[in-house]
Amino acid sequence: MKTILSISLLLLSSLNGYCQATYDTIYSNNEKIACIVKEITPDAVKFSYPGEDLVNAVYKNTIEKIIFKSGRVQIFAEATSLRSITSVDDYDNVTLSHVQSEVQGLYKIGDVGAKARGTTIYANMEKVKERGIRKMKIQAAMMGANEIYITLEGTTTNAPYHPTSTNMAGIAYSSRLPSYDGFMNLLNSKMKYKMTKYEVDKLATDDYDFVAYHDTDVVLMNRVYNENGFIMMDARIQGFDNHIFKVIYYSDSGFTLECTDDSSILENAIYNVRVKF
Repeated sequence: MKTILSISLLLLSSLNGYCQATYDTIYSNNEKIACIVKEITPDAVKFSYPGEDLVNAVYKNTIEKIIFKSGRVQIFAEATSLRSITSVDDYDNVTLSHVQSEVQGLYKIGDVGAKARGTTIYANMEKVKERGIRKMKIQAAMMGANEIYITLEGTTTNAPYHPTSTNMAGIAYSSRLPSYDGFMNLLNSKMKYKMTKYEVDKLATDDYDFVAYHDTDVVLMNRVYNENGFIMMDARIQGFDNHIFKVIYYSDSGFTLECTDDSSILENAIYNVRVKF
């Protein structure tokens, strides 16, 4: 009897291994797709789901790797080149793109922009430009993005009695959105819906750098919901008239909320609220 059971288990194991090797597997930023890869183009991977003839496509920017049924593994540099960001402190990990195809398939987060001016008429043009780029990277990181597609880049050199200035604009994208289910599981495991320790990062319209400060008041969460793939939170935080925040980062130690307040008092600033469990 034991011999028959052992043979049955061996056959079942072999069958599972055979089934797993029947299809190719695409590992994208947010899911694993069992499929039949049809074609790899310069911009996308074309595939069909098992049992279907319809050909689908996914942009290479969102694919980390493909494990083919033969066992061969193909890594995609387009996705792996985008670096991870967990807070505004990682703003230097934000990458810039001047080619629109490089952001195809990524998640559009919002617009960013910066104006920078030299402090004197002798200001170095590259230094002024670097200041504008740095501000845009900070904006993107505070919005939960790790890539910027540049749509405007204008710099004026030293004109008589006028310092060098630059005017830049772009669209911020993210290669990965925080998982709603993962965040809800984290909240449920912590069993806390009132937090008393948090830090606030602020970047005002006319500032070139963010300012961090601490607070110990209560963060009261009323509701967490999924809105078009983004994690939104209705919360009450002292000092904020806006009650709707976006969850842009989370980990076992806490999470980060983002909001933009366009009231005249708060100068259209971007805020991050880093909440600790």
